[in-house]
Amino acid sequence: MKIKLISGLMLVTLFASTFTSCDKKLDIEPMQSVDALTALETDQDFQSAVVGAYSILGEGSLYGTNLIILPDLLASNSYIAWAGTFQSYRQVATKTMVASNAEATRTWIAAYRAINIANTVLAQSSKISDAALKTQLEGEAYFIRGIMHFELVRMYGLPYSAGANNLGVPINLVAVDTPDEAASLGARKTVGEVYTQVISDLNAAYAALPATNGTRADKYAAKAFLSRVYLQMANYPAARDAANDVIANSGAAMAATVTVPFTNRNSPESLFEIQQNDQNNAGTSNDGLATFCASIPGIGRADVYTNNTFYNSFEANDLRRRDLIYLGTGARASNSAPNLANPRRYTGKWTSFSQNIPVVRLAEMYLTRAECNLRENTTVGATPAADLATVRNRAGASVIANPTVANILQERIFELCFEGSRMHDFKRTQTSTGTFPYNDPKLVYPIPEREMRANSALTGFQNPGYF
Repeated sequence: MKIKLISGLMLVTLFASTFTSCDKKLDIEPMQSVDALTALETDQDFQSAVVGAYSILGEGSLYGTNLIILPDLLASNSYIAWAGTFQSYRQVATKTMVASNAEATRTWIAAYRAINIANTVLAQSSKISDAALKTQLEGEAYFIRGIMHFELVRMYGLPYSAGANNLGVPINLVAVDTPDEAASLGARKTVGEVYTQVISDLNAAYAALPATNGTRADKYAAKAFLSRVYLQMANYPAARDAANDVIANSGAAMAATVTVPFTNRNSPESLFEIQQNDQNNAGTSNDGLATFCASIPGIGRADVYTNNTFYNSFEANDLRRRDLIYLGTGARASNSAPNLANPRRYTGKWTSFSQNIPVVRLAEMYLTRAECNLRENTTVGATPAADLATVRNRAGASVIANPTVANILQERIFELCFEGSRMHDFKRTQTSTGTFPYNDPKLVYPIPEREMRANSALTGFQNPGYF
């Protein structure tokens, strides 16, 4: 997936962004454009376009770093802390973001770049000669467009639980091929409108995608994301049923140990993951999950460390505590021994620059089905206790015979820690983060300052607190 776009496809991407090695100042210049209708002609062109969109998903601005780290930093109270020098990340962790925050800006840009490639494929897919390939690539385009709008609305809008009529993000369904067009995405749609579009796209993806698709998205990846979307909306029957479909029909299976999903590429538990290797990854110096989260000699900046309160909240025999949290070198990964004067612990999920990044795993589906069954007083697929036991047994944790919703929400914190879910769970369950209520404007990212300047339809519609 981490194959770079061919030159013709780079032209429909429209924007390139470069960052300095230390201060990450944003420098975005429009690229020369071409008529998008002539950019894609052969079946191979369309294949390359979709591969290029996956490549963008793996960038540091999206799942390669930010879509995992930023929500966790925002929910950092008694969980994780930021010790790095990049002010853009420190602003997120301390809830002091400004409208020019580099992470909010580059994530927005990259998401809409991926959406635009998906739109271009969908607009021109009649040129694909192979009928089966046409259906598959259309499904992948719908998948990419759907999950990117979902990530955008969760970041730049108030949570669905705060009201579907609040402002979300622009919905982009039309391919653009000039900088002027790309600079004007249109007005912000409501949160509810964006969720409706996301559901439509993911349902279209589910219908078009094959049951298996190699290392790329298949129909059960789309259904797993649908389960996430419905859960975020508190539509528990729909979230339950989607998770049950994945568990029952995807062919995925829980990995043998808690470490396998993060040390083995495309483990049987993985429903969708970003493909990385030594040559192509999100980064080894100023980007990448291992870069920021690891504290191992030669690997990592040790910028994100685990709060000891969180570490101690696991049962003593929980393998996720023993095998997925470790004592690092302290400040930087240049020392071979822990700094005992300032011992810090780090996640063992992100320890290699080249490892794949699981975006959604089967364990999440079990916890979603358990929570939704419990809330709805149903037993679709299994009892809540059985699903919870599936996750806890692997971790060596004690049995909870009669779980409550609180038990399952806590299990999500344990099982999905450092994977970007905590803040989203807080928002959907209307749980405060320290002194910040779930719907506090400080927990919403700013619409990028450059976007506000370029798009007149956004004038006067910045998120509260940003200028």
